[in-house]
Amino acid sequence: MTPGPKVEIPTGTHISLVLHNAVSTRSARPGDPVYFETIFPVMIDGKVAIPAGSYVSGEITDSKRAGRVKGRAELMIKLNTLILPNAYMVNLNAAPSGAGTGGGETVDNEGQIKGDSDKASDAATVIKGTALGAGIGGLAAQSGKGAGIGAGIGAAAGLMTVLLTRGPDAELPRGSTVEAVLERPIFLDAAKDQFSSPGEASSLPGPPNREPQRMKVPF
Repeated sequence: MTPGPKVEIPTGTHISLVLHNAVSTRSARPGDPVYFETIFPVMIDGKVAIPAGSYVSGEITDSKRAGRVKGRAELMIKLNTLILPNAYMVNLNAAPSGAGTGGGETVDNEGQIKGDSDKASDAATVIKGTALGAGIGGLAAQSGKGAGIGAGIGAAAGLMTVLLTRGPDAELPRGSTVEAVLERPIFLDAAKDQFSSPGEASSLPGPPNREPQRMKVPF
């Protein structure tokens, strides 16, 4: 049988998505499913190719929590399947390129979602501890030597606080928005890709703004 005409969605096409199930490095494991919905139609040659309200399913391929000494939390998500409103399903090969999570998450060139970095407050904790220790030492000994000892104690206490504190998790709350970018073209059966309406996505509230887990101390 001769294949029918196709609608090509080219490499590099951006597909705007909203997340239906929350994801966090606190509990995510490779193989866990993720469910998205398109929130804006994809137009090809002036026609609706992918309506808003289409579904996209994927999975977690890697999840790493932030270390207690260094590093940031990281999530890798693979987008596998696109399901159009008429139940027509096609394989999808896409990766996230940006995420609106309400927090400090970023997405690198490989599609890896990284949690907020807290190095500024790590350093500030040590400096603040050092200053506090110097004050205590100076009062106790009323001498330069006493201040030096106090500074050492303060630095050690501040560093211990940093080492015992895990960095922020990478989180995608329900309602997070994600831009998916096609890594290869996908071809839709033109006979099944017949939509006269741009579609309509579910009304999901966006995630609230999240404060950093640890206080940022300027210095």
